[in-house]
Amino acid sequence: MVPFAVAGIVVWAVLGLALLAFHGWLARHGHTHWLWTCLAGFLLGFVGLAVMIVHDRHRRQRRAADRA
Repeated sequence: MVPFAVAGIVVWAVLGLALLAFHGWLARHGHTHWLWTCLAGFLLGFVGLAVMIVHDRHRRQRRAADRA
């Protein structure tokens, strides 16, 4: 599951950087919330990454206990 979380973080970062190039246009048209959405997705992606790391660790532990 970790690769999915990392991919999501990367996608939000790339989208945010792409939109940053159009900051002036976004500001003139009242769409700066798109930048904030990308920032929120990027930052919340790290929360998701932490959850997926814990989830994968617990899954490995359960599988190891089942084999023993």
